[in-house]
Amino acid sequence: MGTVLIVLFGILMFGLLIAVHEFGHFIVAKWSGVKVNEFSIGMGPKLWGRQGAETLYTLRLFPIGGYCAMEGEDEDTEDPRSFQKAGAGKKFLILAAGATMNFLVGFLLFLGLCATQSNYYVDVVGGFSPGSSLPAQGLEVGDEFLSVDGHAILIQGDTKIFLARAGESADIEVLRDGRRVLLPDVALTRSVIVQTEDGPQAYLGLTFGARAYPASLGDRLVRSWYQCVDTVRLVWISLGDLFTGAVGIRDMSGPVGIVDMMGQVAGSADTAAGALYSILYFVAFIAINLAVMNLLPIPALDGGRILFLVVNLVYTALTRRRLDPKYEGAVNAVFLVALLGLMLVVAASDVLKLFGR
Repeated sequence: MGTVLIVLFGILMFGLLIAVHEFGHFIVAKWSGVKVNEFSIGMGPKLWGRQGAETLYTLRLFPIGGYCAMEGEDEDTEDPRSFQKAGAGKKFLILAAGATMNFLVGFLLFLGLCATQSNYYVDVVGGFSPGSSLPAQGLEVGDEFLSVDGHAILIQGDTKIFLARAGESADIEVLRDGRRVLLPDVALTRSVIVQTEDGPQAYLGLTFGARAYPASLGDRLVRSWYQCVDTVRLVWISLGDLFTGAVGIRDMSGPVGIVDMMGQVAGSADTAAGALYSILYFVAFIAINLAVMNLLPIPALDGGRILFLVVNLVYTALTRRRLDPKYEGAVNAVFLVALLGLMLVVAASDVLKLFGR
């Protein structure tokens, strides 16, 4: 794929994922009887609009998202069908619907990609290098990894991630000749030295292989679900690393960095079909990522609004009064500005990285 096509595809991808997110809010709001004043695909100046019975449907110039403007979303109103007048259960369903739609898109994309494969693959021990201490501790060639320190190995590649994150030892569970075998407290001494472009590196002396299993329809459904769960888990691990300082702002990527990574992924494929497969896999990963991020309990995000919903329920139970929506609106506005500022910083970092700085 050409660079221009990849950039255009990346912009369209973000636009579609956000539009799908907003459509989730829209369809559940309609189902709940909440009045929707406008549903827009795209942002900026209006290109086209059609007034429905109560909702204005618009198409706007910039394909970078969209919005679902509900009556009384951020302010109090006397309209009985406003968002503020809806019950707590309906509010929760409306707020969670956007992330749910993103998660569903990710699952369906993973399922479609799994449908193109006749087999699925799992991590196994491929072999050992001379000097490795792992064979003496019970690992055998052909062992299929089931868990590392309690972290289930859901998809191929998980084993490398969790062994790399483990400390000096780990509890490793494997499948051997149809039996589950637990190897407690396996020392992960990285004593085998190899020469790399960055100089000598120590590693475990373990090579990974793959075992193929024929994929039935049930297997494809399960593996697609595992892909989604694994992606959620990786997002949480990354967030944990960010809060602990293991990674910094320079390690974060926004739309610019993601489009660049998409180009690298597509460029590394040998065929056009392989490039398309990799890009769609990447889009599925981003869709799940957006679902998780939107549910974080941060004001201005859906998760923050759900948090306010809980706070309002507690406040009402204690005081017999409802929390004034203007306070939630003010907090959301402040955090929205902060999030936009963070996005600008990350975008600037992405641009600098493109130029090798």
